[in-house]
Amino acid sequence: MSVRRLAPDAIQPASFSFTPQNLVWAQTVIAKYPEARKASAVIPLLWRAQEQHDYWLPKAAMEYIGDMLGMAKIRVLEVATFYSMFNLAPVGHHFVQVCGTTPCRLNGAEKIIDVCKSRFGEERHVSADGKFSWLEVECLGACCNAPMVQINNDYYEDLTVESFNALLDGLAAGRPVKKGPQKERRNSEPLGGPKTLQDPSLYDGSVVGSWKARFDAEEAKRAEAAKAAAAEAAKG
Repeated sequence: MSVRRLAPDAIQPASFSFTPQNLVWAQTVIAKYPEARKASAVIPLLWRAQEQHDYWLPKAAMEYIGDMLGMAKIRVLEVATFYSMFNLAPVGHHFVQVCGTTPCRLNGAEKIIDVCKSRFGEERHVSADGKFSWLEVECLGACCNAPMVQINNDYYEDLTVESFNALLDGLAAGRPVKKGPQKERRNSEPLGGPKTLQDPSLYDGSVVGSWKARFDAEEAKRAEAAKAAAAEAAKG
């Protein structure tokens, strides 16, 4: 396992505190835990601190959160250095994480990595304008939409060299970009649309009205059966 170190003191901010909105959010999270167990909130608070601080976690933020949770600072440091999702040094404003695990690799991840190298340089190097840096990571869990990347908190899937370059151009220019699949598919369904369960009545359980109609129909059948049984019993 590689050693993870904090950024040099020269670039560490002197202090950190949550914005008023994030402070309210943090207090709400802490309140979910018993007083003696409020240290359990350390990971979500570190994550929110990282989001607030341009997607990297300074030492001052760890100390601030340690004070909020009554934790020894070394304990917060242990958590922050253990989980690779916490960036301990500055990253680009758009932090690109390229999935390099088997499904993505088999579907062209190496070409996506080549684009990153040609545009931004080596891993973790922040571009001159501060807008981009990139890193190859392990599976991000969107294997059926390979190859894909995560940029900050959003997934961009079904990438080609062309669509990835267009995506990066849009981000660089500050234009809105499409999240999720970059091909014509909905979420993780097969390309070209669903191949099975094409009868909506078989899969529309998320539609409350359809479920209600189904339950009403079943209830009507039961009522009719009960009525018929009662009539039959009356004949006897």
